[in-house]
Amino acid sequence: MVLGSYSEAEYGDFQRRLLILRAGLLLVVILLGLRLWHLQIKEGAYYRDLSENNRTRKVLMEPARGLIYDRHGVLLANNVPSFSLYVALEEIKDREALIQKLSDLLELDPALIRKKLGGKGGKLVPRKIKDRLTLRDAVLIESHRLDLPGVMIQVESQRNYPGGMTASHVLGYVGEVSAEQLEKPEFSDLHQGSIVGQYGIEKSFDRYVRGKAGYKRVEVDAHGHEKKSVVVEKPHPGNDLYLTIDVRLQKLAEDLLGREAGAIVALDPNNGDVLAMASRPAFDPNVLSRELTPKQWAEIVQDEGRPLNNRASQGQYPPGSTFKVPMAIAALESKTISPSSTVFCNGGYQYGNRTFRDWKAAGHGVVNVHSALVHSCDVYFYTIGQRMGIDLMAEFGKQFGLGQSTGINLPAERSGIMPSTEWKKKVKKEPWLPGETISVAIGQGYVTVTPLQMANLIATVANDGLHYRPRLVWAVMDRSTGNLLELPAVPQGRVNVKPETFRLVKEALADVVKVGTATRAKSSMVTIGGKTGTAQVAALRSGPEESIPKKSRDHAWFVAFAPVESPKIAVAVLVEHMGHGGSAAAPLAKEIIEAYFKLNDEVSLSGSETSPGFSTAPLSQARPDSL
Repeated sequence: MVLGSYSEAEYGDFQRRLLILRAGLLLVVILLGLRLWHLQIKEGAYYRDLSENNRTRKVLMEPARGLIYDRHGVLLANNVPSFSLYVALEEIKDREALIQKLSDLLELDPALIRKKLGGKGGKLVPRKIKDRLTLRDAVLIESHRLDLPGVMIQVESQRNYPGGMTASHVLGYVGEVSAEQLEKPEFSDLHQGSIVGQYGIEKSFDRYVRGKAGYKRVEVDAHGHEKKSVVVEKPHPGNDLYLTIDVRLQKLAEDLLGREAGAIVALDPNNGDVLAMASRPAFDPNVLSRELTPKQWAEIVQDEGRPLNNRASQGQYPPGSTFKVPMAIAALESKTISPSSTVFCNGGYQYGNRTFRDWKAAGHGVVNVHSALVHSCDVYFYTIGQRMGIDLMAEFGKQFGLGQSTGINLPAERSGIMPSTEWKKKVKKEPWLPGETISVAIGQGYVTVTPLQMANLIATVANDGLHYRPRLVWAVMDRSTGNLLELPAVPQGRVNVKPETFRLVKEALADVVKVGTATRAKSSMVTIGGKTGTAQVAALRSGPEESIPKKSRDHAWFVAFAPVESPKIAVAVLVEHMGHGGSAAAPLAKEIIEAYFKLNDEVSLSGSETSPGFSTAPLSQARPDSL
């Protein structure tokens, strides 16, 4: 059969082909529909962002860190405007060429730029290459912007410390978050280029003062240069901190130390507030808050003066004769002695075939606990130390906080050593020797303390056994609401010592200043009680002090409180390699104590029940606008 000019077979084949063609067309339409659905519906948001980023860019806006004030509202840390250099990775066509251009213009290490560009983070977020650009740097970049696609300059706030080195170990410094820090949970919401606290209060209270970044959308031209911007989310500034330190006392303490290495700590024994915490040598946090080259950093950390070491909370020293204060308390409380018990001091204490010398070669004669403290008789404390044994001494030392951190809100506080038989067996893998007890009895041997611990110890004695955790921050101001959150003083308990024992010891410490080894601390303004100490650094040697190399001379200690009748301030002074505590350290403590009471005459510190010792009046006046 023939259909027209086609045979039946040809017509059937044509129909089959037509059917296949229709099915193919239908399949193509279905596939196109699915593809359109995938692009426009399922992946629509993604491609919309890509399309938007062909003409716009997301730029993070760094927050301003919270301000830091002293106890009277004096500004210690603020923020200043500065230029920061960013690079948008998606705009770079030749990364190495750009690195070389930036290196030549700004004299930067190419390896550093390469590291910044290659760090972790999304490609659509610009990378910070350098902050604190000088005006000259900013002008150079702007004049070459046609040759620098994707490079932009932003005005941001940078940390500034108006006092320079003042209170540098307390305040600390800031720096760009490291790759290692970004791996930690507490930094999970940050990005490359974020600024965080790296030391001191800046580090301990970073989550309070850091703030929260915002961002904006920037419209760019074909070269990736900004044309206009729209703020999508404003950055939230960090909260303000109010410290317990009085910057006037702080400056005095630092000036008194001068060029000598050492530390001065002043506390309020009634609540643990840190009134001053000075450590020398110091550093300029404005310098360390900038990005340093490896060479610059190496010069700082290799400095023989160890300026980054906070000697107040991290320096560990033999306490010398200041250790006789808890020793006397331990001997009285354990009934090793009574107030009237006497020891004859002839200038030496014989133990086995060794003689332990007293600082006074001729000896002190017959002494009891009172006169032994007043004149710092070594033989007396050799004797009672040997009677008590190291473990009883360690038990009382730990009650006063020795061998453990104070809990102050500063990073890397050291705990010192309060040795015992168990400690030596664990650390040295050796048994305790009886002769070692004799050295510890006068604050030598294995025992070490920090100046902060000794200030806390003498504050506890002054306060009849009630001791507090040292407090550096007394309030946080919420910048978004203006609410003041006060951080209360934290009592840490009362040592198990009878009031009569404290009375006897404090009477002796008052006489130390009146007629004993610390007469250079005697004041016509206020009654002072205290204890001198001379901590041996090198082995026994003879000859005048001037003939001994300074690095081998003894450390000078003095711990004190005032007024004796109702203590308001406790002080610990440690000056490295300056010899006797009575001559080198006691006069410094006297000046700090007298300055404190002079300042109290000028400033009312009545405060509220929740913030004893503070005048909150300046707070409303101490919040200047700042970037």
